[in-house]
Amino acid sequence: MRSSFGLLVSMLVSFVLVASAANFYQDFDITWGDARGKILNNGQLLTLTLDKFSGSGFQSKNEYLFGKIDMQLKLVPGNSAGTVTAYYLRSQGLIWDEIDFEFLGNLSGEPYIVHTNVFSQGKGDREQQFYLWFDPTKDFHTYSVLWNPQRIIFSVDGTPIREFKNLESIGVPFPKKQPMRIYSSLWNADDWATRGGLVKTDWSKAPFTASYRNFKADACVWSQGKSSCSSSSGSRYAWLSQELDAASQQRLKWVQEKYMIYNYCTDTKRFSQSLPKECTAH
Repeated sequence: MRSSFGLLVSMLVSFVLVASAANFYQDFDITWGDARGKILNNGQLLTLTLDKFSGSGFQSKNEYLFGKIDMQLKLVPGNSAGTVTAYYLRSQGLIWDEIDFEFLGNLSGEPYIVHTNVFSQGKGDREQQFYLWFDPTKDFHTYSVLWNPQRIIFSVDGTPIREFKNLESIGVPFPKKQPMRIYSSLWNADDWATRGGLVKTDWSKAPFTASYRNFKADACVWSQGKSSCSSSSGSRYAWLSQELDAASQQRLKWVQEKYMIYNYCTDTKRFSQSLPKECTAH
């Protein structure tokens, strides 16, 4: 009896492992890079590689209209100057919406720059950049986007680093009508990525590899013009009305005071006529 019970338990455990391990096969397609993108470990790990001939990328099978998207990344280690690892949501078409994380490579020993941006109806120019409070190449860390009709929150390991609120009431477009896919790519951008293009990619250090695991989408899947989220099951989709509580607002303030290195809302040289409307809204 005990041995058969043990067998049942081990079968259940292996089933659970297989079910969770199929993640990347189920959720993503490698879209370019001639086998430089790989799904490994029974679907639990995905890697993208860049060499002097090509980078690589993937995209989600599903489109989403609102959600809480988590992905763990381990960024290119060592001298990654000139490389960019982009991880973002984007809709189709000429007046697209987009929510961006981009990780700008560095010389060994220098900090990575986390570049964020929000596009609505084809217009971006809303960059905020940060250093991180850890080395993102040593281990996996969770990079999250919470996107609901009221706000977009960028978080790192559960700590919010940026909030972009829906301010349509004062004429600021907000991405809320176009479903988006998740994309990621690793590519060479040494014309601008590191110190404005002053530091070029050192191809003797190639290939460069970024790694991904533990993808999770608590999200509304958009298919054939319909959302998988029904209005009758609000409690299941608590993130659809989620906002920053007082503790999260304090953490956001801490990150922005200590680690923000560029904020478009303070760039009066770039916006010499007047700052964007959302920058002066309270």
